[in-house]
Formats: sequence, structure tokens, C-alpha cells
Amino acid sequence: MSATLVSSPHGSRPNRVDRVMQEVLLALVPGVAAMVWFFGWGVLINIALAVTVAVAAEAAVMRVRRRPIAPAIGDYSAVVTAVLFAISVPPTLPWWMTLLGMLFAIVLVKQLYGGIGYNPFNPAMAAYVFLLVSYPVAMTTWLAPDMLAEHAVSFTESLQLIFGGALPSGVEWDAISAATPLDEMRGKLDQGMPIAEIRLSPLWGDFGGRGWEWVANGFLLGGVYLLWRRIITWHIPVSMLAALAAAAGAFWLLDPTTHPFPAFHLFSGAAILGAFFIATDPVSACTTKTGQLIFGASIGLLVYVIRTWGGYPDAVAFAVLLMNIAAPTIDHYTQPRVFGHTGNRANP
Repeated sequence: MSATLVSSPHGSRPNRVDRVMQEVLLALVPGVAAMVWFFGWGVLINIALAVTVAVAAEAAVMRVRRRPIAPAIGDYSAVVTAVLFAISVPPTLPWWMTLLGMLFAIVLVKQLYGGIGYNPFNPAMAAYVFLLVSYPVAMTTWLAPDMLAEHAVSFTESLQLIFGGALPSGVEWDAISAATPLDEMRGKLDQGMPIAEIRLSPLWGDFGGRGWEWVANGFLLGGVYLLWRRIITWHIPVSMLAALAAAAGAFWLLDPTTHPFPAFHLFSGAAILGAFFIATDPVSACTTKTGQLIFGASIGLLVYVIRTWGGYPDAVAFAVLLMNIAAPTIDHYTQPRVFGHTGNRANP
């Protein structure tokens, strides 16, 4: 006699982990395509290498823990971590650094705490900061955008750079590399140059660096897609970008010769990527709506503070990790009021 289910309701689960991760990967496509267009094949090589190592590391840890392997690698969370890491690092990063970063992200930051749903920090950003602090030169050596490079690096040459560290024959680093817009702005401001003079460089586009602002637009398009598909809510990305723009706008109004226009901060570096794809990580971010607004706004303010007065021009990864630490406390004090009680859960 077959069993009959009598309780209700029974419904599908549209936001399964694997589906959410697949949607995130789809949303990343425009930004990744722009990165490949402007910065070459190394972007895709890094992604392929990072995904391979991440999935293998996830499977190995599951085997050591005597847990089922298929569900762990089938939820695509390791793939998303790998892609976010790979598009955050330079396209010519040596292969062993990508390997080291992925092992750090998956084994230590994610699985050491119990796997998906338990990690207190964003694994991709933790790995990025680990490598940035350990190998600052390699992590800040970026290729010049395609329209500014003296020599376009081919697919074969990208493989040689990543796996052998060999420059193309007769080509020096200066011919293929360039400072990022944030590095350029920070360095020239420290030398006392006004912004109007800095922007005369061919590196600059309409708001940020040439190529970089189109990459940001690609990730913005993907972020809008995630909002439309209800994979994320507006609270974290809007509050983060609004706080960053507000802080930048206030200082720009005070002195536009030494503080860039707010759009520069939004469309240079990883601000857009961080707002829609990194800060919104459902595991390490806040979960209450009020908490998400505080969380996002705090990240935006920290990004501006670190970019302007700190030692790292981009700062998105550092800001996200710092707020990951504060997320549980923010959630504790922003729990919605329980029906029938005054106050909130933290203070009934």
C-alpha cells in the first residue's frame, strides 16, 4: 500500500542553491565578455583553471569528510567562487597563485567552517586578499586595455605568461601592462597633480578608465538581471553604491581638484561587481532588510575611506570582509518585531 502525503502545502523550491548559482553565472557573462574583449584571453584561462581547482578541491574535501561528493559540486557554489576570484585577479596571474588562492578559498575559508551556508567570510574575496597581501606585485600587474596596449597578447602568449612566466619574444612588460585607473589616480594625486591634469592621460574614458568602465557596465547589466530574476534584492547593492557615491560626491563638492567625480568611483575598479555579485553573498551578508541596508552602506563608506586614505586603491574586498565580521551583530540588532510583542527580537 502506497503512502499518502496528507500535510500541506506542497510546492516547488524555485530558489534552489544550484538554480541560484546558475543564474549568477549567467549574469556574469556580459561583464566577463567585456573583460575578455579589453584584457585578453588570460581572463578565460584564469576562469578555467580556477574552476578546475575549486571543483577538485571541493570533491577532495567531501571525500575526506566522507560526505556525498555529487551534491557538493552539483550546487555550483564552488564554480561561482572560482569565477568571482578569477575575474578579480590580473589576467596574467601565475598559475600557482590561482591554485593557491582556490585551495585557500575552498578548503580553509569554506569547508573548514562546515561548507556552504556556514562560512563567515566570502571565500573569493578572502582568497583575493590573501594573495594581495602575500604577493602584491603580481596581484597589481594588469594588462593594458586592448586599445592602449602596444602589443596585443594572443591566446598562446597568455598561456606562456600564466604557466611559464615568459613574455612574448621582443616584448617588455611596459608594452603590455598599465596601471589601473584607481592606481593611476591615487599615485598622481599623491604627487600633487590636479585631477584635470590626470584625466588628460589616454587611459581615461568618460568616467573611469578606458575599457574598465565598459566592464563595469557589463556587470551592471548582469546585476539588473539578478534583480529582475529576484535572485537578489535591491537593498545591498543600492545602499552600497549610494553610500559610495554620496561620500565621493561630498568630497568632490568640497574640492573637485583633488577628489574625483562620484561616477569615477562607481565605474572604476570592482565597485559594481562588488555591489551586485560579492556583497550580496547570502551566506556572509546580512539577512534582515534593515541589516542589509546598513551592511551595504557600510561597505560603500569603507570602500571610499580605504580608496582615499588607505593603502589599497580598490578596497572592495577589504570592505566586504570587514563587514562580513559585523554581519551577525547587525542582524542581531535589526531583527523584525515579533507579532504581539513590542520592540524587536534583540530587545523585546
